[in-house]
This record gives sequence, C-alpha cells and structure tokens, in this order.
Amino acid sequence: MVEELNEGSFSTVVNTIFKFEVAPAQTVELKLVEVHGESSGMPKAEGQERFALYFVGPGESFLPQKSYPVRHEQIGDFEIFLVPIAREADGFRYEAVFNRVTT
Repeated sequence: MVEELNEGSFSTVVNTIFKFEVAPAQTVELKLVEVHGESSGMPKAEGQERFALYFVGPGESFLPQKSYPVRHEQIGDFEIFLVPIAREADGFRYEAVFNRVTT
C-alpha cells in the first residue's frame, strides 16, 4: 500500500484519525487537519511529488520527532516520519513531509 500513498490519498481522508504507535500495544490518535501540495499551491518540481501533512494531537501526549508505525482505517498500515512543530491551546501540531521521485 505504501507505493500508493500520495497527496490524493491523504486529501481524501482529511479530518480523520490516524493511530500512531508510540510503544508496543500503545497508540496516540492524531487528526489529519491539512494536506499541502501542488493542489494547494506548492510549486511543482519536475519528476517529483512533494506534499506535507499536518496533524493535531492531544496536549497530554507529546510525540517526539521520529518515525512511527501508523494505522488508518481506509489507508492501512505504513510508517511516517513525524515532526512536532507547535504547541497550541488544545494540543500539539505535527508535520510530515513527503518528497519522492515519480515516474
């Protein structure tokens, strides 16, 4: 399924929950709130697909920068590198950036 993950895949599941595995049998739920890529004005790079995902999560569960196994009901299981970018009034905001060669 990972090879099928692209900006379009994530754009269809904005405002849904992703479960990030933080320890064996322990997950933290983050909500995908934005997808930024070519369709949202990011400059197009020939032969590449570039996009960013923005998640929000609870204030009591800080996720440090690293790769996490992730599960989503529609997309399935995959791994993602997540970076905390802000603390907001209702929790933490995270970013995951994709930059991949296309054929």
